Amino acid sequence: MSEPDPPGLPPAERIDLPGRGRTSMRRASGPPGAPTLMLLHGWTANAALNWFAAYQPLAAHFNVVGIDHRGHGRGIRTWRRFRLEDCADDAIALADELGINQLIPVGYSMGGPIAQLTWRRHRDRVEGLVLCATSRNFRGGRPGERAVLGMMGVASVAARAVPRRVHRSMGERLLNLRYDQSNLGRWARQEVLANDTRMVVEAGQALGNFSSRDWIGSVDVPCAVVVTEADSLVPPYRQHRLAESIPGATVHPVFGDHGVCATDPGAFLPVLVDACLDVARRAETRRRQAG
Repeated sequence: MSEPDPPGLPPAERIDLPGRGRTSMRRASGPPGAPTLMLLHGWTANAALNWFAAYQPLAAHFNVVGIDHRGHGRGIRTWRRFRLEDCADDAIALADELGINQLIPVGYSMGGPIAQLTWRRHRDRVEGLVLCATSRNFRGGRPGERAVLGMMGVASVAARAVPRRVHRSMGERLLNLRYDQSNLGRWARQEVLANDTRMVVEAGQALGNFSSRDWIGSVDVPCAVVVTEADSLVPPYRQHRLAESIPGATVHPVFGDHGVCATDPGAFLPVLVDACLDVARRAETRRRQAG
């Protein structure tokens, strides 16, 4: 028996992106004429797991759309290799289908590079950026980090060679170590089991290869960086360097580890809402000055 969605989480909707594939989204309507946030989730998560507690608080001020990225949750399935650039283009394709012209990408962890690429590849559609628990790059010089990246490459090749039923078995063994037996834990477990293991492994490799260091300083829209100050996966100093690299970026600290969006939404959400409002206000001022 499947666990129901947590209270306040909008229902999943399936939608075709012409020429790209079929994906899943969640959306919450805000006040008339409000800006639109496009929520871009982190690695191994989806638009529900990463943002389940955020839709209602954000919808008090914004129209909110969350997308499942390729291979994650009920996102697009394809035998093409996972690319972060394709995820950025998927977000804009979804906006096209929903009639959204301007948006503010809100990226968490892996969603941060996708948000950055959305600005780089579709500058006329992006009016601001909110980057959470993320960085300009995810590969360092430490031997452990290099080893993990190398293992991702091997795992990617292996995942293409084994049957899909083996993917699920591998995923189930890993999940038994990650989630408790509460209602929320069982729900989270079933959400992660929807992932495509091969594509998620390739996503990890793509994330390890990503770097925006050479161009992130060209961002010309309002930006806020939400820094998870106790983060053991994306070191806070990297998050601060991201903010320092973007002209005019504001920093919004929250004391929490990498999963604070789900484990302590009471701490995370006020900071997230403040960051989004900051970017929206500055984007509105920019529009008025340009018009």
